[in-house]
Amino acid sequence: AETGWLGQHVVLKDSQGTILGAVPMYLKNHSQGEYVFDHGWADAFERAGGRYYPKLQVSVPFTPATGPRLLLRAGATINDEETAALQGALLSACIQCSDKIGASSLHMTFPSEEEVELMQEAGLLLRTGIQFHWDNDGYDSFNDFLAGLASRKRKQIRRERREALSAGLSIRALSGDDIQEHHWDAFFHFYQETSSRKWGMPYLTREFFSLLGQNMGDQVVLMIAENAGRPIAGALNLMSS
Repeated sequence: AETGWLGQHVVLKDSQGTILGAVPMYLKNHSQGEYVFDHGWADAFERAGGRYYPKLQVSVPFTPATGPRLLLRAGATINDEETAALQGALLSACIQCSDKIGASSLHMTFPSEEEVELMQEAGLLLRTGIQFHWDNDGYDSFNDFLAGLASRKRKQIRRERREALSAGLSIRALSGDDIQEHHWDAFFHFYQETSSRKWGMPYLTREFFSLLGQNMGDQVVLMIAENAGRPIAGALNLMSS
C-alpha cells in the first residue's frame, strides 16, 4: 500500500472452499510500474470533470511480459469450455469489484491472446502497443548473427567488443547456485543507481532479489560485467519455459 499498489486480488473457490482460480489485481493511485502509459487518458479524464484515480490494475507489477492474468489451478478444468467459463467468472468478478469500489476504470495489461478475446467479448476496449523482441534466427555463433547485419552495424559492434576487451572487462553469465549473495548485492546497487539517474523509484527491495534467486534461480540469468574482478554493471534476465 505504501507504494501505491493496494492488493485487491480476486479468488474463485468451489463449494468445498477449494481455490479454482485467482486474478492479481491492484487498486492504484498512480500509473507507475506498469510499462503502459495512460497519462494522456488520466489528463483527459480529469479535464472532463472525472477522477481517474484510484483505478484497478490487473498485472504482474513491473513486468511488461505477456502471460495469463486470469489464473486457474492446474486440473481445475477438463476442457476448453470449462476453462472459458471459469475465466469468464473471474473476469466478471473483476468488473463487479471495479463497480463496487467506484474505480474509474479496470485495466488488464499484457494478457494472453486467448484472454484478449474473452475480455473483448465482455466489453473491454482493446489497446495495442509496440514492443521490440530479439529472436534467435537459427544462429550457430555470434559471427552468424553479425553476418546478418549491415556492414556499418557489424563494424560498430566489433569495435565496441574490442574496446571492452582492451579495457580488461569480462562478462559472466550466472544462473542457479552460481548466483551468490554478493552478486545480488552488486546488482541491487546497480538497480538503485540506474533508477535514481532515470528519475525512477526503485520499488524492489534487496530481499526481493535474494528470494528471486532462492525460488526461481534456475530461471534467472544474471549478467555481471567486471573490471579487474570488480562488478561494474549487470543485467537481469529470466528464462521462460
